[in-house]
Order: sequence, then C-alpha cells, then structure tokens
Amino acid sequence: MSFAIVNSRARIGVASPEVIIEVHISNGLPAFQIVGLPETSVREARDRVRSAIINSQFQFPQTRITVNLAPADLPKEGGRFDLPIAIGILAASKQLPAERIKNYEFYGELSLNGELRNILGAIPSVIACRDLNHSAVLPKQNAHYAAFVEGAQCYGADSLLQVFHHLNGQYQLPLAITPELQAVEKPNADSVADLSDIIGQQQAKRALEIAAAGGHNLLLLGPPGTGKSMLAERLITLLPPMEEREAIETLAIRSINESSFDPNTWRQRPFRHPHHTASGVALVGGGSIPKPGEISLAHNGVLFLDELTEFDRKVIDVLREPMETGYVSISRAAQQADFPARFQLVAAFNPSPTGSIDDGRTNPEQIQRYLSKLSGPFLDRIEMQVDVPLLPKGSLTNIPPDTESSSVVKQRVIQSQKIMRQRAGRLNAQLSGKEITQVCDLSRADNLFLEQVLEKLRLSIRSYHKILKVARTIADLAQSPRVERTHIAEALSYRAMDKLLANLKH
Repeated sequence: MSFAIVNSRARIGVASPEVIIEVHISNGLPAFQIVGLPETSVREARDRVRSAIINSQFQFPQTRITVNLAPADLPKEGGRFDLPIAIGILAASKQLPAERIKNYEFYGELSLNGELRNILGAIPSVIACRDLNHSAVLPKQNAHYAAFVEGAQCYGADSLLQVFHHLNGQYQLPLAITPELQAVEKPNADSVADLSDIIGQQQAKRALEIAAAGGHNLLLLGPPGTGKSMLAERLITLLPPMEEREAIETLAIRSINESSFDPNTWRQRPFRHPHHTASGVALVGGGSIPKPGEISLAHNGVLFLDELTEFDRKVIDVLREPMETGYVSISRAAQQADFPARFQLVAAFNPSPTGSIDDGRTNPEQIQRYLSKLSGPFLDRIEMQVDVPLLPKGSLTNIPPDTESSSVVKQRVIQSQKIMRQRAGRLNAQLSGKEITQVCDLSRADNLFLEQVLEKLRLSIRSYHKILKVARTIADLAQSPRVERTHIAEALSYRAMDKLLANLKH
C-alpha cells in the first residue's frame, strides 16, 4: 500500500479554496475511484488520467486506487484536477519521489496523450497560491495570465511528461514571467474612437466628462440618431487606465469565463454591451455552477444598456442592489458565490414609443405607460440624466474647429480623480451619504435652494445625495474646495428624466 498528497484549488466564484488531493493505492482488484463531491467532469478524470499516464510512458498501477478530494463537502468541477491526480498517482506508485511535490500546487486538464489543456479560473488560484508562498504548475497558456500576478511563482508546462521531469530535476520549466507580457499595458490609441468624432451635443459631452471623473451612472435620453450610442462608447476613452490591483481583479473575473488571453487588453477597462433580450441571469450571473454575468464582467469598467426600455422591467431591477453594493451574491443549493460588480452604468433610450415627445403622435398617458418600464428605485440610482436632442439647423456646416479630443478631457478627469482620492480614498460616486454630506459643506441658502428643488421634483433622499455627489465632482473638475451654487445648479441640469416625469404629471 502507498499514499501521496497533492495540493490544488477549486473555484467558487472568484474565491479559490484549497483542495488537498489524497491518493491511496492498495491491494485488490483493479479499480479507480474518485470521492469528495466530484461533478461529472471530475469523475470523468479517471479515463483521461489513465490514458495520459500510459501514453506518457509511465506505469499505471493495476491495483485499487482511491482518490479523495478534500474537503469532502466542497463541490469540485472542471478538468483542473486532472494534473494533480496524475501527479498523485505517480507519487503514490513510487515513480516520482513524494518529497518533490511539497510546496507546489497543480492545475490542468489532461488530454489522452498527456498534453495539458487550459483551465478556467486560473488567476484566483494563482493569487491564493502566491499568498501561501507556494509555486504553481499550470498549462502554459494559463501561465500568460499568471505573469501579471505580482510575486507569483508559476511554471507553465505543455505536458505531464514535462512536469514529471521538472519535479525530478531533469528539466527546468520556465517561470511565467516574460518582459513581452509585462511591457504591454496600453491599447493602441489609433484603434479607439474619440470624443471629437461627435458633432455638437456639448451638454452631453460635458456630462460624459463629469460622469467619467466621478464614476457616476449616466442616462441618455433622446430621439433616434442623435448620438447616444456614440457618446456611451466614448466614455471608455475618458477613463484612466486601471491600476494594477484593479487590472488583476478584472483579469481574475475574465479568467473564469475565458481560457484565452490577449496581453494587449491588460490595462483596458472593460466595456460590456449586452443586447436588450438578455435575461436577468445573463446580467447578474448564475447557473448550477455560478458564473459571472455582464455586470461582473464590466467590473472596473462600463456597462452600456442601449434601448433601455426594451429590457424587461424585472431584468432592469436586478441591477439595483449591485449598483449600490458593488458586488453580487449568487446562491444555489450546493454553494454560494460572490462576484465583484463595481461598474459604471450608461443607459440610453428614446423618450417615447415613437422616439419623440413632440411629434404629435403620442399623448402624456402613452408616454407615462412607456416610461413605467423604468422603476423609481432604479432611476434613483442613476445620478445623471441628460437630454440628447436633435441637432439644430447649421450644426453640420458650422462645426467648431477646436473640438476637444478624448485625450484632453482625460487629463482633466485624471486630475480631478487625484483630488477625490487624496480627500476620501475613492471616487465621489462611491461615497456614503454621511461622507458626501461632510465633503459638501453647503451654505444655509444653498441648502434651502436644494430642498425647494427636491420638493418641486418630488425626489427622494437618495436622489438628494446623488445630486450632491455630482455637484462635488463638478467642483473638483473646477478645482474648487467648496461646492458653490453654480455647481449645484449644473448638477440639477442633469436631471432630465425627473423633469420629464414631473411635467407629465402636471
């Protein structure tokens, strides 16, 4: 009889709990059993591992083999346990010295000929492995992800045979740190759209700058063809590149859904644009084995919902809690998974079923029924609501020559965000109600003015705090230490939806 222990990790959301793989070889009729709450894909590892060991010119024990994946109450899924199970069998059968596998963690799916295939969720495993000062062995393509986890010692391998020779001291696997990967941090500036491409719409452009600076959610409403989608797509060009911590968080989420990796997207903020037929599960995530949805894939970036009123109301309302908390919890009978979801929402829609409220074909009752698809609590969570009207006559022939580019506006955004982070450690949109009241020390007259507006528009306390956050961002862009009446007035000008609803009621 012989016994071996190998370290690996499971995937639960973006967490990566440790899994200890125990391999016991004993006398008896030939059998190969895997226990420890394995899913179907893990149970099928028996055939993959057997063929991989034999085709790699090793001896597969013709005895009773029991593989335990501990802890037993943690669900295990995917092909990530193939490699550690194979290493455990080689160590338990004395073909590989057991002491050589200490302080290593192994992940990888095996093909029948012993080659390693990519796995999902490599980044969370590598981060947890680094925190324990372990070395990770994983497929070479996954190692490209690992190159961006600072301090991680990861080895990329092509096959089970390579891993065996590395552990046996006969071959040195390359460390997954390459200058080519680490050097690529910025996208090609010529390949992205620019704010200067948009003709007119100065108020909407200004709103876009404020939203980018403070991290505010933005709603664009106007008739078809006025540039709402173009404006939303240019928001990403105004945002500064992600810091390393943010980039690793975003990369970890992507690794759960994608096994391939393009190093050119290392520091790019994600821009997700789901179709209006998307379900609630598609947006927030789910499945029997929970996976992230669009809001988590947009973490640290932008989620754009075009034709907002075409989404099902229940689908829109599932965004309310993540917009406040910055994460989403998905509970299933077998497990619960938490995914980060701190995204910036940009939504666009037409203000009436016909596209315009002034075309004479709709009445206020029709428009109210149409807009009832958007709940009040959801609208409360959107700080800025901007009208994007049709361009006036002459706009196409008298284009200003000095239209600002995205790079110019981005510099103002970066400067204002420095002020916010020095003051509170985060952007204004993320401040609590108590914090925003402290940083917006309004005069008595300004407080009274704002209260009168809230009463007239029948806005909630949440809306009050949202207006203060936008006003604080406008003041930061102007590098003003105090929030003045002009800043409040401009913040109130970005409440087009509230004014539209108030007019319809009267």
